[in-house]
Amino acid sequence: MTPPTRRGGLTLQSTRSEAMDSWRPNPKAPPFVPRRTPYYSSSSSSSSSSSSFLSFPPLAPSSMSWPLGLCTRGLVLPRRRTVAKIFQGGLVLVLVATIAINVAFIVDKTRQLRINGEIDDLQLKGRGDEVAEVTGGLSRRNNLRLQQSAPKTLTIEVLSSQAKVSVTIDGATIVEDNEDHKGRGIHVLVLHQATGAVMAQRVFDTYSPHEDEAMALFLNMVSDNRILVFAIKDEGTFQMHKGARALLRRLGSTRADDLGWRDMWAMVAIKGGGGRLYFENLSKSVDFNSWGAPVVLRAEVPLVPVEDTECVSWPDGEENRRRREFCSRIEGYGSVCSCSDPAPLTFPSEPLLNNQVHDVPVTIIASNRPHYLYRMLRSLLSAVGGNPEMVTVFIDGYYEEPLAVTKLFGLRGIQHTPLGHYKASLTATFNIFPNAKYAIVMEEDLDASPDFFSYFSQTIRLLEEDSTLYCVSAWNDQGYEHTSSDPSLLYRVDTMPGLGWILRRSLYKEELEPKWPTPEKMWDWDMWMRLPEVRRGRECVIPDVSRTYHFGSSGLNMNSYFQDAYFKKHSFNTIPYVELKDIDLLKKEAYEEHIVGLLKRGVVLDHSKSPCEEDFVPDFVPETSGQTSYLLFIKMEHQRDFATWLQVAKCLRIWDLDGRGSHRGMWRLHIHKNPVLVVGIPFSPYSRYKPSNVTPIFLESKEEPKDAMRHTKDHSRREKEQQLRRVRDEQVGRKKLGR
Repeated sequence: MTPPTRRGGLTLQSTRSEAMDSWRPNPKAPPFVPRRTPYYSSSSSSSSSSSSFLSFPPLAPSSMSWPLGLCTRGLVLPRRRTVAKIFQGGLVLVLVATIAINVAFIVDKTRQLRINGEIDDLQLKGRGDEVAEVTGGLSRRNNLRLQQSAPKTLTIEVLSSQAKVSVTIDGATIVEDNEDHKGRGIHVLVLHQATGAVMAQRVFDTYSPHEDEAMALFLNMVSDNRILVFAIKDEGTFQMHKGARALLRRLGSTRADDLGWRDMWAMVAIKGGGGRLYFENLSKSVDFNSWGAPVVLRAEVPLVPVEDTECVSWPDGEENRRRREFCSRIEGYGSVCSCSDPAPLTFPSEPLLNNQVHDVPVTIIASNRPHYLYRMLRSLLSAVGGNPEMVTVFIDGYYEEPLAVTKLFGLRGIQHTPLGHYKASLTATFNIFPNAKYAIVMEEDLDASPDFFSYFSQTIRLLEEDSTLYCVSAWNDQGYEHTSSDPSLLYRVDTMPGLGWILRRSLYKEELEPKWPTPEKMWDWDMWMRLPEVRRGRECVIPDVSRTYHFGSSGLNMNSYFQDAYFKKHSFNTIPYVELKDIDLLKKEAYEEHIVGLLKRGVVLDHSKSPCEEDFVPDFVPETSGQTSYLLFIKMEHQRDFATWLQVAKCLRIWDLDGRGSHRGMWRLHIHKNPVLVVGIPFSPYSRYKPSNVTPIFLESKEEPKDAMRHTKDHSRREKEQQLRRVRDEQVGRKKLGR
């Protein structure tokens, strides 16, 4: 731009300004309308300012492509605006369409719900308000419903075969078991007689001992008028005795006495009133090595009105509210659901004086054995001094029935994944009760004695006063009916018995929790806790007479053979309150002095006789009242040399699978109610109390099982072989008799 010139001190700009101030518009001039298209002429830009064309400033000589730039500025920008407006319009259309669809959906669903409500009102007319409540609560397990409205009949189809059992109801498969080596025995399904809802499902391995008794007990606990479905998979009669067969006859079976080895059988019946059989089918096996042909059964079972199944005699209240909720969905718990005389669900007891465990949390380790859990909880809650608010049931998996049993008693129940079940339960316990210094641990297959809490209340202080103690347990591994007799007597042992025990929070948080084996290592928690590097020389306090009783015959590492051989005849205290004697003697130094005194005053048994002889230990003399201890010295070269002890244990019919239950190479027990001390020579430090003229007894081991389960499996195999031989003999005899 040319700078302004000066004229007599005034600039040209000021002159123009004065001219503009005197300018007046011409009313006759046409209005100026600038053109919106750019000027594309390449002529000089010095044309008159009155030109009607839009004028652009001149470009530099190097910018000879200005018409393209003008095109970009003048043409492309409007196109972009157009595209943006189209896009915005599209979004608005989409939004409007979405709103319209949602409104239409809401209107449609509202109309459907109104119609369904009118239909339900018509169906329920004249049947009372209770029908809607019960029908809503009786959905099938696994959220399976047969029909939206209650049908008049159920169509039940049952398959019984060597490799598969299945139950289908109105086209819905409720049970299907075709896994290899699993589900052997009699499958039982319990259905609600008004809705067809599945209320219980059990499998009884009646090939094994006592399973027929368990089946009979379960069926007796089922309420009358329930629909029962039976089917055999593989083999279901090997250990089914007269009592179970008689019960099946009472349920309506006409073929119960004909059931034999590897026969296939299915039945649908109604319990009660002498039994109402709807259908039954049997397929006999042709010989010992084959199975009967698959049985397929189809039955039409009429349903009853829902109001006919309700117990109106239960009074209102929290306890009966839980009872109604439980009994409307779950079956097989006997008098819990009785209309006339229901079993109590709360157990008020006398307060325990100086109760030191009232605020100690109780951790219940449970799995999918709801009947075991029910029995265990009844015994625990009945014990004097229990506090239900401190009880938590931890369920190993997301199973419905164990949680329902827990809620039936008004207790806290927590379900979690099976991985690391024990550790997760203990960690959760101390998180729920952050101020708890201890925790009592129980399992679902244990009965608790009436003085269970009293026992721990008296002994808990030992954990605080003696750092050499690992735990206090309610279980004595060697405490059988014939080897224990004094419920007030306590021992120290260098193993961790488990089966009802109490531990310190500090022990778990500082030592056990950080080192607890991960799930992939496949450690049994109790075996891990018994390792020397974990136990670190500490001991546990146990009673002479156990305060828990192991009743479970099925589960991990457990079967009926094992239960009968090692747990069935364990002693169990039934006295409501027992004052434990000489508790302070359980402290390390005092206990050593006590043991030395027993050894010095003890009477040495006749080591020329075998400990397997019945009269090896004299009969009990009431006048001595157990004051005389008898001494037995056996050979034990080192800490893990249990060869002779295991043979002695076999003779005594006590735990003989490993050397647990000892204290510094010495075992304490009662034989004929007399105290007996068994000392391992030369390993035990108590060896110096052996008279020089006594030779330790040595019994050669005939069998040294590597572990308990191998021994159990071998025992089970021998038993089964003997039973199979009996079956063969019976079949041969029948053929000879022409039967």
